[in-house]
Parts: sequence; structure tokens; C-alpha cells
Amino acid sequence: MSAGPSAPPASVGPPVADSVRRPHVSLAAVVAIACTAQFMVVLDTTIVNVALPDMRRALGLSVADQQWVITAYLVTFGGFLLLAARAGDLLGRRLIFQLGLIVFSLASLAGGLAQNGETLLAARAVQGLGAAALAPASLSLITASHTDPDERTRALSRWSAAASSAGAAGMVLGGVLTDALSWRWVLFVNVPIGVGLLLASVRLLAPSHPGPRRRLDYPGAVIVTAATAALVFGISRATQSGWGSVEVIAALVGAAVLLVLFTLIEVRVAEPLIPPSIYRHPTLRIANLITAVLGALMTSTIFFLSVYQQQLLGYSPLRTGLSLIPWTLVLVAGTFAARRLMPLLRPVPLLVVGSLFTAAGLAWLAWVPDRPAYLVHVLGPTLVAGVGMSLVVLPVTVLATSGVAPTEAGLASGLLNMGRQIGGALGLAVLVTVAATVTAHTHGRSAVAATVHGYHVALLAAAALSLVAAATGLLLLRRHPSGGERHPASPA
Repeated sequence: MSAGPSAPPASVGPPVADSVRRPHVSLAAVVAIACTAQFMVVLDTTIVNVALPDMRRALGLSVADQQWVITAYLVTFGGFLLLAARAGDLLGRRLIFQLGLIVFSLASLAGGLAQNGETLLAARAVQGLGAAALAPASLSLITASHTDPDERTRALSRWSAAASSAGAAGMVLGGVLTDALSWRWVLFVNVPIGVGLLLASVRLLAPSHPGPRRRLDYPGAVIVTAATAALVFGISRATQSGWGSVEVIAALVGAAVLLVLFTLIEVRVAEPLIPPSIYRHPTLRIANLITAVLGALMTSTIFFLSVYQQQLLGYSPLRTGLSLIPWTLVLVAGTFAARRLMPLLRPVPLLVVGSLFTAAGLAWLAWVPDRPAYLVHVLGPTLVAGVGMSLVVLPVTVLATSGVAPTEAGLASGLLNMGRQIGGALGLAVLVTVAATVTAHTHGRSAVAATVHGYHVALLAAAALSLVAAATGLLLLRRHPSGGERHPASPA
């Protein structure tokens, strides 16, 4: 899951009002379990970033491998999100929640014990699989146990706040653990949390009733994940092997074939992972595209800043984490501000304004020099970009779910989150490839200056992506001249 606040990955289908707590257990205990699980899932998207340079040195990772520590998690997280959400509805929320905890915790332990890059990347991919089960299941625990709308809204606000605060906490905790212990502890820290949550779920949560027996679209989930991984691999290997190399062409062709196969499966299978009918909503299509761009921008910005400050400027992990806290705090605060601005500006204009702010901040950040002044070259642009990103989150969520039938609301939300994770993986691969290609073709400069120049071009490309999101938002404005429906404030 990319850093910052995200729309709740609701389970597929409308909320079910059956209880998932034992009779003697308070609703507060259920909320605490759900919020802690979501905190852990989001924490792992930021806590690892700060430890990347130490991981690279310890395990001999290449630049591409370093990127895959993030990408492997996002690809499996996004690829299996809808399948896990549907499995929770059909097989029981507590069961899927507990399976997600076991998978996530064991993968975290394996990653912390890794002695080579291959083991670490495999563990991160399995972690993403566990996260895909935990994120929708943790939300379903709340929606299924809170029948009163006001209580449910308050609980969802706490769930969203847990996800948002995890982004900032990951920066600091990652720096503290890496500096005081080692990079391995950014993964080990999940194990006691996971074990504690597992014990609490056994003691406090009642088994939820499985839904009607239906087939799960396992082939669809596996193939869309494999297609994304092949596409990301092909893009990321291009700088090392060349776009005309056998492995790059094979990966890209393989991705295309797998995507065609996925489409054929979704058309023919009785219970498709993504029902084709959902994309009859043009607003949903455009909102998902913008969400994918947002995921790419959030993921790549934090990646570049983490690597830049540690590998080029020599910052410690803790100093790097502390320097990025203002950005994550602005992401949280801006989301709450967007709720108040929505009735005034309406969704589409607010989305366009946010995209323009994001583009301005990234363009400013693109001029970061070899020896930056933190206030001018890092803090200023990241705050502007953070304000812009935070203003996009809520409007795009509203636009993706407005006009969708109640029976498809959960699916629409799940698609939104799937798009953000996969968009983050693809966007990071593309922008890292841009940076590496420019660096390799920059002559007459020192190694540091050439690398920084590569970052300049990649960040300008990111700013251009944000302008594309703004232009895409204008397409929505043409469909909704009034700026989109007024929408009551709701948890983002």
C-alpha cells in the first residue's frame, strides 16, 4: 500500500450486519484489533524504504533489486486484494483475517532472516499476499460488527487514522530500528504484533458465518499478478540489459499475453474477479486511472527521497525518516481538510487543484542540487506536493463510488485500492528506469552529479504524470459540468 491515507478496501458486496465478536467482547476491542492490523500493513510500505540502503549493502542488492523490495510487496498486495476480499465474504472474515496474520508474520520473519536478495524479495512478495488478506478483512470486522451508522462512521474514522498515522510512524520507526539494531528489525517488528493480533482474534472474535458457496477466481488473481510482475520486471531490466534484449522482450510479451488471457478468463468464468459490467461506469474508469497515477507518485517520491538522502548525502536512516515526517503529516492533515473543502469546490475541481499542486511540488523537487538546503530543496517542495496529493485522495474515492449500485460498492472500492498498489509498482519501475537510463547516458559529470541528474529527469516525469491526472480530471468535468455530486464527509 503506498504511503499516506487510502480509501478503505471494502469487501466485495454490501456490509453484512452479523456480529464478529463474542458476546462478552466490546466493540472497542474489535476496532482495536482491526486498526492495529491495518496499521501494520501500511507501516510496512514506509518502514522498509528507510532501510533500503542498508539492505542493499548487506545483501549485495542491485539498483533494480532495491526497487523490487518495494515492488514485490505492492504487486502481490494489489493482485490478490479482490480475491482476498471476496474470500472473506464467502469463507468467513475471521478465518481470512487469521490466515493473513499467519502469512504476513511468517513472511516478515523469513525476510528478517534472509541471507541473500532472492530470499528477501520472495519474503516481501509473500508479505504482500498476507497484506491483501488483512486489509479488506480488517475493514470487514468493523462493518460487520457496527450496525449503527454513527458508530460505524466513528470506527471507520479510527481505522483510516490508523492507516494514515502508520505512514509517518514507519519513517521514524524504520530509522530508529535500522540505526539502533539493524535493517532486519524493520521486518522482525511485525512478528510480535502479528502473534499478539492472532491470539487476540482467537480469544475475542467469534467465527463469522461463511457466505453462500461460490467459486473463487483463483486463476484470474494469479494471472493478473503474474502479468503485472512480468511487466514491471521487463521495464526494470531494460536499463541493465537494453530494451532489445531477449529477457526484456520476453517479459513484455509475456505480460501482454497474460493480460489477454486474464481478459478471456474474466469474460468466461462464472464468478469473475473483476466483473466486466463494473467498467460500464465511465467515472469509475477515469477515477481508477487517476488513483493509479497517485499511487505511482506517492511510492516513487518516498523511494527517491530515501535513497537520495542516504546513498548520496550520507544521511543516517533516522535522519532520513525524520526529514520525511512533515510530508506524511501533511498527507494526513490535507485529507481531513479535503472533507471540508468538498462541499465548497465539489470533487472534480478539487481533484484538478490537487493534481496541479502535486505537479508544482514535484517540479520544484526536481531541481534539488547535489548539496541541498533542507528547508528550500526538500521540505518546501515535499509540503507542496503533499498538500496536492492529499487533496486528490477523497475526491477520487467519491467519484469512483458515486453512481455505483450498492451491490457493487465494495467491488468499486477494492478496484480503487488494487489500482493504487499496482500503479505504485508500475510507476516506481518506470521512474526508476528513467532515472537509471539518464544517469547512464550522462557524461562529463561526477557519479553523484550524474545520479542526481537522473533523479531530476525522473521527478520531472512524475510532475508530468500529475499534469496528466489534472487533464484527466478535466475529462470528468466535461461529463459532470457541475463538478460532481455533493458528497457528505466520510472517512477517506
